[in-house]
Amino acid sequence: MSRLNGNRAEAEEKGLKVNVAILGAGRIAHSMADTLVQMAGDPRYSTLVEPYAVAARDADRAADFAQKYGFDVSYGSYDELLADPKVDLVYIATPHALHAEQGIACLKAGKNILVEKSFTANTTQAQELLETAKETRLLCTEAIWTRYMPSRALVADIIKSGEIGEVKAATANLCYPTTHKARMTYPAMAGGALLDVGVYPINFFDMALGADTSERTVADIDTSMVAYETGVDATDSIALHYDDGVMATATASMMCASDRSGAIWGTKGYMVCQNINNIEGIDLYDLDHKPTRHVDVPAELTGYEYEVASAANAILDGKSECEEMPHADTLRIMKLMDQIRSKWGLKYPFE
Repeated sequence: MSRLNGNRAEAEEKGLKVNVAILGAGRIAHSMADTLVQMAGDPRYSTLVEPYAVAARDADRAADFAQKYGFDVSYGSYDELLADPKVDLVYIATPHALHAEQGIACLKAGKNILVEKSFTANTTQAQELLETAKETRLLCTEAIWTRYMPSRALVADIIKSGEIGEVKAATANLCYPTTHKARMTYPAMAGGALLDVGVYPINFFDMALGADTSERTVADIDTSMVAYETGVDATDSIALHYDDGVMATATASMMCASDRSGAIWGTKGYMVCQNINNIEGIDLYDLDHKPTRHVDVPAELTGYEYEVASAANAILDGKSECEEMPHADTLRIMKLMDQIRSKWGLKYPFE
């Protein structure tokens, strides 16, 4: 058990912070490091988290990373990081296929974990990781940032108000040209569009349409994909049919750019969310397609601060999951993506 789990009073009395370590030193790790540094200098978070350590497979790379962001410690192996008793929370920033193995190792070493999306490569891995979290009673939460952002509540409140009437359909897309990144095209690393970008429209629907509150469930899936030359999915089309007749359609691709918008259509009007990957604003329209109002989204440091703060607070409160992304939601999304891949006939080499 970590030194701080369930010890909020002691931490506050002694002025202790949640020491955060980053496992991996790729692009997303740099984004998290920048976030941690900004949080340490922000009065809202400065007494909560501390940027502490980074581990990479190369000691020089880790040292350069630590120096750039002012981290106290760097390690040239993941085992060294796991042996450090001062590490309270490990952010796992490696490719999808490695999350389960590395997450289990962290938990068994007494470290709480914040696991970058997608949580794992498949449901079996997710179940193994969550079972280890249950056994160790440590925090294990998925770092899909849109689940933790204030925009989530803004969208939910608009729907709940009845302003756009009864929701009947939704659409969302997220596409980036990312085939230049080796992990995206490599089957052994669970590459492809679905786990990297397709997961966002799926989560957008899950939150916006109430599947995360059991208001409706997916009854059927229509889907197709265009394969990349390595066999992974390059461009995906996904239609989710819910048990009450609502339908949601998504497009995801690693081949091109898109407007990244998400729309929720109701009987009295509709709403358009600008950039489902990090909602920048929400526009509402009436039945005549005339704008009725615009909703601003609160300013953020980087957007990642919300998931870090949630994880840190959960550790201090002795919780094993974050309410913004409970284990049940993570598992449901993984099962849904497994179903989608099954319909494509797409398996990763390790499956």
